[in-house]
Amino acid sequence: MKKTISILLFVLIMLVLVSCGNLSGEKKDNETAQKQTYKMGEIQETQYGNIKGYTNTDENVLAWKAVPYAKAPTGDLRWKKPHELEKFEGTFDASKKDSQAFIQTGADGVIGSEDNLNLDIYRPNTEKKDLPVMVYLHGGNNQGGTSAELSGEAFVKDLETVFVSVNYRLGPLGFNPLPALNTGDDLEDSGNYAMLDMAASLDWVKDNIEAFGGDKDNITLSGFSAGGRDVMATLASPLFKDKYQKAIAFSGGMTTANEEESIKVFAKAIAPLVVEDKVKNTEDEAYQWLQTSGKDVRDYLYQLPAKRLSGLMGDAAIRMSAFPHLYTDGTVLPKNGFDDANYSDVPLMMFTGASEFSFFAMGDPYFAASIGDGTIPSDASKLAEFNFAKKYGSDFYRLFNTQKSAEKMADQYSAPIYNTEMQFGTHLTKTDDMDLAGAFHGVFIPLLDTNNESYLGTMSESYGLKGAQQLKELFRGYLKNFLHEGNPNGAGLTTWSAWKKDNQASLVLDANEVDAKATMTKETKTNQTIIDAIKKDQTIPENAKNTIIHDVLNGRWFSSELDAYFNNKSLWVK
Repeated sequence: MKKTISILLFVLIMLVLVSCGNLSGEKKDNETAQKQTYKMGEIQETQYGNIKGYTNTDENVLAWKAVPYAKAPTGDLRWKKPHELEKFEGTFDASKKDSQAFIQTGADGVIGSEDNLNLDIYRPNTEKKDLPVMVYLHGGNNQGGTSAELSGEAFVKDLETVFVSVNYRLGPLGFNPLPALNTGDDLEDSGNYAMLDMAASLDWVKDNIEAFGGDKDNITLSGFSAGGRDVMATLASPLFKDKYQKAIAFSGGMTTANEEESIKVFAKAIAPLVVEDKVKNTEDEAYQWLQTSGKDVRDYLYQLPAKRLSGLMGDAAIRMSAFPHLYTDGTVLPKNGFDDANYSDVPLMMFTGASEFSFFAMGDPYFAASIGDGTIPSDASKLAEFNFAKKYGSDFYRLFNTQKSAEKMADQYSAPIYNTEMQFGTHLTKTDDMDLAGAFHGVFIPLLDTNNESYLGTMSESYGLKGAQQLKELFRGYLKNFLHEGNPNGAGLTTWSAWKKDNQASLVLDANEVDAKATMTKETKTNQTIIDAIKKDQTIPENAKNTIIHDVLNGRWFSSELDAYFNNKSLWVK
């Protein structure tokens, strides 16, 4: 494996990305709002004034970066619902070509600021208008990531769409259930502040996107990873009814958190700061105090610098117990979560990679040392253990991303559901730059954003293959049809059948060195058949198998049935 060093560099970058996917009080009357029409050019007129973008002449695309959609949630607005913008003085400069991140803590320290409720807009540099609109929520466990995760510059022309990528509040600033923050407003008291941001961004898009040539009545909400889970949550949220017409969840799945349990996790995480600031003498006293609703707790939380809060819960590593969010508050999300939700019944596409767990296995402490020092490819026993974790973790994870969600919605959802699995990276023989990662978490991104250096810097050989280029065109073809019509099917494409209880069909996308293909298949695996396969597997020693079951695969979003079967310990604060 001659490219181990490159793979390791790529993994480190990705672990940062995945760990870190208008509720105005004075909502404008749309009927009296100024009518907007698209005129080709860098300057466009919004309801808040003119904004100036730039032209990417190489891609023939117009772009506007870091356009605000709500007031900065700073000071007294920190844990409040988004407030409407005031009109710009002069022309707003959206031509800086760099996206702006909401404050977060990653491997290189703190980046961004609280003053970044903004979005990036891309459209073809043509005179076409009434284009479908794709709104995108980035990944990063709702703790990190930015709108720059997926740039529209490389694909909006092919898809003939307007692409909008959104920044929203992150970490304990985006989700916080502590009772001291309650204001008496049901939306704010939900603690789901990031979801309120997403709703506000969709309102901004509906009110302003015609100025960019977009069709306000043909909006597709999409997202990757945490953003994909957020998309699924919006389907169950009454707050998002009629805010969009179609949805795409890239590696999403259904996750929620109980408020009472989440309060304990947050109090435990913030307690050391309370002791450090000499407000309380012990962490136990601080832990109890933070769970009260007093003004003293509220005042303390508001005076904390954002940078001390942003990285407080570290890498949750797809474990809700480490950073609980998406609370079932009864207003933004139903008390019973997805179980009996009144879904927004819109055409839905759900995507998964075949090797979704590869990066998370690499980042787990059990494998981190051998990944970090580059010895894992030459260590046969450790490599076998890694492949065991990757295989079964990915089997659970891909079902979680698509099949399990479809099953949950089956009796309450009448709009078509299109499931797809990408296997690219699992059947290549002429390159080895995807050997460890396989069809990884985010495998679709380089097929859209062909300039994405986070991926292509280490996997350019595989993505440069003739088969990969064919896969790019195939994938974009299905996506374009879905964005325009709500149905991915079209001329020259393998028919993609909608998932149904009596026809649990999924489209499989793959490519080898020279060809790409799309085939329909029926799902045969269940969580129980995966558990049965784990029990029978003898490729690694029994002690290593037990460690991986109890310490690597445990407590993940996808692992509830595995945890119950093997009696894994709960990771939630007691």
